[in-house]
Amino acid sequence: MLSAAAAAESGASVALVEKNERLGLKLRITGKGRCNVTNNCSVQKMMDNIPQNGKFLFSALSGFTPADAMALFTRLGVPLKTERGDRVFPASDNANDIAEALIRYMKSRGVSIIKARASRIITQSGAVSAVHTDRGEISCGAVILCTGGLSYPKTGSSGDGFRMAEQLGHEIVQPRPSLVALETAEDYCPRMQGLSLRNVTLSAYNKKGRLIFRELGEMQFTHFGLSGPLVLSASAHMRDFRDDKYTIKIDLKPGLDEAKLDARLLRDFEKYSNRDFKNALDDILPGLMIPVFVERSGIAADTKAHSVTREQRRNIVRLLKEFALEVKGPRPIDEAIITSGGVSTRNINPATMESKIVKGLYFAGEIIDVDAYTGGYNLQIAWSTAVLAGKSASKIKENASDA
Repeated sequence: MLSAAAAAESGASVALVEKNERLGLKLRITGKGRCNVTNNCSVQKMMDNIPQNGKFLFSALSGFTPADAMALFTRLGVPLKTERGDRVFPASDNANDIAEALIRYMKSRGVSIIKARASRIITQSGAVSAVHTDRGEISCGAVILCTGGLSYPKTGSSGDGFRMAEQLGHEIVQPRPSLVALETAEDYCPRMQGLSLRNVTLSAYNKKGRLIFRELGEMQFTHFGLSGPLVLSASAHMRDFRDDKYTIKIDLKPGLDEAKLDARLLRDFEKYSNRDFKNALDDILPGLMIPVFVERSGIAADTKAHSVTREQRRNIVRLLKEFALEVKGPRPIDEAIITSGGVSTRNINPATMESKIVKGLYFAGEIIDVDAYTGGYNLQIAWSTAVLAGKSASKIKENASDA
């Protein structure tokens, strides 16, 4: 929608081909329906939060910055607010406000909407000439593919764009899930299903033991493994499950060092000296976690608290500071927030978003092999590439006035 509006604002005659009955379906569910519009940060910080082909986006991000995105939506009648981590949301906490603003913006610039499913881009002499849809062909001089990836396919991200680009000779980097929940190898997580942890530090390591992610925040245990903000962020750093193995370590008490934690345990065990070990952890752990924790500690559940040795306490401290879980793999791609992979950046001109293979073909958003961490960065990539593609495509001399 933004790309269509940008192209029309630059003087082109534009049609948006949409296979869904409603526009902006995926946008409406982002950020749990709140829509993390962008991040109120500099272009450099944006680049720092894009691990996959960030340099490719320099022109796009410089041409339409986070500040530009905030100014646009404010101008379109959507008041914004900045929250923790510089994450920007509509003041209403309603993603529909962003989608409806884009629809108004498009229509005000004369964009026509064609409800059809595009299946193929037709070319002549190496240049775009038409789009084939289930409602016939649409003649045009330029096409912008903004079909998304493979995540949340019910919203329309079903891989159509990858297929169309591949038909024309573009390299498709194998799509994989990112910002996705993780499945674990052990049975501990299902036994703690439904438990949420706040103010814990989650660290992720690769098979060589190298730290690849560490952050303080929230997470949840599920029937399959781990989910929640920390886990989704960590997943973006796990880029190769075929040749690598990953381990999650949770610091359950990041505010206490080992010495202070040991002193805390000593006080608790003195307070509950005549209780069994399994009943002496209520003050330091959530109830749902205690049976698993006791099992992993190697200490018999019916050991009296006053009988726990210094060495056993040290083991408890280590487990509280490094509750480790082996990651088996990500959840399916249709559950991921974003798709990593897509049309290779080697096939796209970063200054215009135009294909290097087909003249008049442009790309924007998640279809491109770029992805970022959580925090509004991925939507900013969409906005920036959309505006650049729209403006660039509008300069193509059209073969017909239909689109």
